[in-house]
Amino acid sequence: MTVRMVLRDRGAATYLGGILVSGFGDSAMTLVAGVWVKTLTGSSSLAAAVTACVWAPTLVGPLLGTVADRVRRRRLLIAVNAALALLLPALLAVRSGSDAWLLLLVLTTVGVGSVLTDAAGAGLVVTAVPAALRGDFNGLRMTVNEAMKLLAPLAGAGLFLRCGGGAVALLDAATFALAALAFTVLRIHEEPPAPPAGGWRAQTAEGVRALRGNPLLVRLVGAGAVAMLLSGISSAAIYQLVDAGLHRPPAFVGVLYAVQGAGSIVAGTVAGAVMRRLPERTFTAAGLLLFTTGAGLRAIPSLPVVLAGTLAIGVGLPWVIVAVFTAVQQHTEPALVGRVAAAASTVVFGPTAVAAALGAALVALADYRLQLVAVAVAGPLAAWPLLLRRPPATPAPETPPTVPARPADDPSRTG
Repeated sequence: MTVRMVLRDRGAATYLGGILVSGFGDSAMTLVAGVWVKTLTGSSSLAAAVTACVWAPTLVGPLLGTVADRVRRRRLLIAVNAALALLLPALLAVRSGSDAWLLLLVLTTVGVGSVLTDAAGAGLVVTAVPAALRGDFNGLRMTVNEAMKLLAPLAGAGLFLRCGGGAVALLDAATFALAALAFTVLRIHEEPPAPPAGGWRAQTAEGVRALRGNPLLVRLVGAGAVAMLLSGISSAAIYQLVDAGLHRPPAFVGVLYAVQGAGSIVAGTVAGAVMRRLPERTFTAAGLLLFTTGAGLRAIPSLPVVLAGTLAIGVGLPWVIVAVFTAVQQHTEPALVGRVAAAASTVVFGPTAVAAALGAALVALADYRLQLVAVAVAGPLAAWPLLLRRPPATPAPETPPTVPARPADDPSRTG
């Protein structure tokens, strides 16, 4: 019922539409960029650098979150998406391996835009979506993102083979333009941000302090970081799992990713309903345990068991992420949401690159099954602190109604 409430609301549906189209283009471009670089240069390391470029701006997330808190968030979403739509056609100039630097530079800029829009979006959700529906909204956002990860890479790969990387860049530019249009027609009134108190460093530090000063958020964000670290270690074993465990060709990895994506779509759809029935810490712990148990099941060389474990990973891991960022929205002062959300993103997703390198080293040194069993054992250890009783954090005050002509007592309206 609450999912339908979110979708019936014009503002929420428009916002999700903007996320859907930009997510489609991003997913297609991220896959194709690595293939493009590999094709032009023959270098696997440069191809892998594509992912590093996209994720690198996360490391300065608190500073970019400060930018999002200093301006009207809807305008920032429009400006960033429009700027990226104008930037992507520059990739038509990429003709040979010597031009690969331009591709890496543009993708780093796309990564910066992603961090900015995520921070601005977190603040906009606090303004537009009632607290009771934020879990459902964030779950649907996760569902949209995962659905695009299933469809967009296939479309991007097909377009690349037929028309080249430039065509995919134009596709991505078009989706950014559509996202900018969606946020332009989004009808929501925002109060202007308060005049900045102090310089950039002071404001950035204020967001970090707000995160560190909330015991609940510290535990949830820490659990999210552990989950992403374990995810990277687990994912690094996937090719060895397919080869030595299932005796399938490397392309079978695509089947496992599809199953995991299907689980993530289900997870996002039901996340809000489950969150209303469990405390935040318990919901996060449940997601962490489900994910790590699924990783452990993949150590068993049986196709049905591996598929079941992969489905569990697809459900459990998104639950952790949805729980973390919904809690940030619920327990942070509205004026600080962008900074705190960006700082949380840095902590949660920062370990991804380290985990990938660590996982690759473990695959080379030990049996992949030991790696997966280690992840399964680490899950309960990481979930245990979430279930310890401590004084609850004081929730942040609700944002005053800012959307005109909306009944404030109607839970079916989301701004």
